[in-house]
Amino acid sequence: MKDTDLEFISYAYGQNHFERDADLQAVLRHFWSDYADHVEELRDFGAYAGCEVYESVYHIDHDAPPVLVAHDLDGNRVDRVRLSPSEQAVLQATTRAIRPPYEGGSWHHHYALLYLLADPGLGCVLTITGQTVYALHKYAAPSGGPASLANEEHAAMEPHFTEWQAQLLDGVAFGATWFTESQGGSDLGANETEAVQRDGVWLLTGEKYFASGAGLADYAIVTARLDGARSGPKGLSLFLLPRLNRAGALNYHVRRLKDKSATRAVPSGEVELVDSEAYLIGKAEEGIYYTLENLNVSRLANSVAAMATGKKAHLEVLGRVVHRHSFGKALVEHPLIRRDLTDLAVRSAGGLALAFHAIDKFDHAWSVRPPYTPAYHHARFLTHLAKNRTSDHAAAMTALGMELFGGLGFLEEYAVARWHREALITPIWEGPSNIQALDFLETLHKQRAHESFLAEMVPLLESVGTAESALALQVMEQTLTHLVSLPSEQAQWHAKFGLQKVADAAQVALLYDLAKDQGGRYEKLAQLYARHFLGNEEYPDWALKDSAVWGDGGNA
Repeated sequence: MKDTDLEFISYAYGQNHFERDADLQAVLRHFWSDYADHVEELRDFGAYAGCEVYESVYHIDHDAPPVLVAHDLDGNRVDRVRLSPSEQAVLQATTRAIRPPYEGGSWHHHYALLYLLADPGLGCVLTITGQTVYALHKYAAPSGGPASLANEEHAAMEPHFTEWQAQLLDGVAFGATWFTESQGGSDLGANETEAVQRDGVWLLTGEKYFASGAGLADYAIVTARLDGARSGPKGLSLFLLPRLNRAGALNYHVRRLKDKSATRAVPSGEVELVDSEAYLIGKAEEGIYYTLENLNVSRLANSVAAMATGKKAHLEVLGRVVHRHSFGKALVEHPLIRRDLTDLAVRSAGGLALAFHAIDKFDHAWSVRPPYTPAYHHARFLTHLAKNRTSDHAAAMTALGMELFGGLGFLEEYAVARWHREALITPIWEGPSNIQALDFLETLHKQRAHESFLAEMVPLLESVGTAESALALQVMEQTLTHLVSLPSEQAQWHAKFGLQKVADAAQVALLYDLAKDQGGRYEKLAQLYARHFLGNEEYPDWALKDSAVWGDGGNA
């Protein structure tokens, strides 16, 4: 791109990010039965991600973030976001990533494209649009079954959900998920937005504090409480909120866009609802379950975005260590650099395997409705493991990437610094580690989801027969047994540590499982992961001479 000359500030620019990512290819071969049918599409998308997407996100980040336009020429409130032409073009070109699960494809396909896109901001726009489709498809649109209508008058006014879903899938419209309120944050039970039915439509009144897609969304799914509904999260219902009401007027106001230190491509703001027209989705009493399902979708998206962001930094480093010389030789020749490259390789493979294992389980269970099956609870259990630990990996990988660039790593004009700033949002979005830990405990104590998890993982680890697999099995079983045995307060005290340890043990198991059909490199990575993250040891020095572990050949 001539006006930015990105080749001067990024080693990864201009490369095919699918072809460069051996771990992605291995993980998709392992988990996605239809992978071979989509290789050429992924290759084309990887080229697009390495060029046009790179150009766009740099331009958005430095020169052209979304801008809120409050009024039109006649002084009417429009509360619309203006995007740069570059961002508009990328969003239009990548909307197709939303479609696979709703057109007979799989969630593997969707999340593989989202991973290659990599940018958390652009990915957020696609994710919240996809979540809106999810709610319509599963609980409102005819393809998902008849909606539960309050009365005949409401039925007569029911909007064309199928038409709106088609607009979202075709990129004609964007969606959003507005659940958070200032007094509650991640505590959905503290939501105060009220819903009152009048003249065949529901009217919502309240404030949504962190509304991603504000000013961009044409349709949003919104949580609200019906008059007389029970307190707490189980009193929430889920609604579809169009940007315009039936009279064609603005249906809500965007008070402002948030000033953010991290991702800038997605507009996030504060939304005021005052008698805003909305339409009930599904059964009023099941709204909290629909909302939590939507959070599962976005938490998996957060997981792949985290690992993709870490991989961008990894690709930058792989270029840096062969081009930069220090103390008379290329950086890659130094043992300490190889140690850091090993850390990047181990985290990259382990986190990606965990994310797509969770995606695979979700793909097999997502059609289930309340009351849920053990398979669905198992998928949710894995979502908490993946969301929490991949965020840790992303922050660590991008921070290490900055360090390996030395002084350049902390300068905004170079690409690697941006990836660390982007990675720091992934532990916060879609529920920080405290919320993941609490939800994780619920899957243990209420759904006993760890039992099906152990039924899968224990035989896998026992079949390996190494000291490292035995260590992973011991940590996994002891941690889960301990958490299940504790009273509530003590369990919460230990939950974050336990969540991390179970996720780490799972990654060891999954890397060993990858080795069965994707090559011995993954057995080595499993051993390294176990020793470092479960045994609390430095990576064993046999890896120093093993370029298959840390070298560019493992990612080309």
